[in-house]
Amino acid sequence: SYGIYIPKYRLKTEDIARAWQKNGTEVVKSLKIVEKSVGGMDEDAVTLATEAAFASLSSFAGKSVAIQALLVGSESHPYAVNPTSTIVGEFLGIGHGYLAADLQFACKAGTAAMQAIIGLVESGKIDYGMAIGSDTAQSKPHDVLEYTSAAAAAAYILGSKNVIAELIEMDSYSSDTPDFWRRDGVRYPSHAGRFTGEPAYFAHVVGMTEKLMAKAKMVPQDFDYCVFHMPNGRFPREVAKRLGFTESQLAPSHMVTFMGNPYSASSLVGLGAVLDIAKPGQTIFMAS
Repeated sequence: SYGIYIPKYRLKTEDIARAWQKNGTEVVKSLKIVEKSVGGMDEDAVTLATEAAFASLSSFAGKSVAIQALLVGSESHPYAVNPTSTIVGEFLGIGHGYLAADLQFACKAGTAAMQAIIGLVESGKIDYGMAIGSDTAQSKPHDVLEYTSAAAAAAYILGSKNVIAELIEMDSYSSDTPDFWRRDGVRYPSHAGRFTGEPAYFAHVVGMTEKLMAKAKMVPQDFDYCVFHMPNGRFPREVAKRLGFTESQLAPSHMVTFMGNPYSASSLVGLGAVLDIAKPGQTIFMAS
């Protein structure tokens, strides 16, 4: 099962641009983002994660106590010391017999949680686990990130019984690229703009995709849909084109135009949009 939560509030790109006396039309044209989702004043990564988790349980065939692992990936955990995962677990009422852990790795912490739980499921150590990506993305005022940083959460229940989608293959591509960081105690993240495109996003997404395709012995034409991390509206379209995917394969997951970039939840929200419409036998490719 899976559940998605996107706050109802929106902030238009043109309104942010107007506050800084910028040309809103040009900013929208450049980033391909019309508006972004914004959490309410009482919403943080915990409450977003909890909403998504309850949504995933609403169509889960088992009971909440069947969840034996709960991993939450986020860049905006409200506590530096005190896990988000146990707070969510308490709200869900899943008892005490579960593995809880918080993950943090830029925008791929949610899918890293999925990979870890899949390993536990396939090894036979657990029957069901829940992976969550949740962020109320933060950005420095008057920084380019202010136009894109958004809020959303996605929760996925993974197991080996009553599956709605089967994992064919997974892989990773990691490096220590100085693209995005935040020192302890610093309120807003920093980024090296010149690294954001080619050395960071494109090198890793293309590198992982080519590696994974070779491993799975598949090509873009074998898939009905593709899902990519969405830092803005341009990058996913560009990387899909480079890799040989079509606009029709990408379009159902391309949520960024009216949502922005909710960091750890970005690609997982896109996957949820595809699962909403996917039919039995169809194949989905995702790169976080």
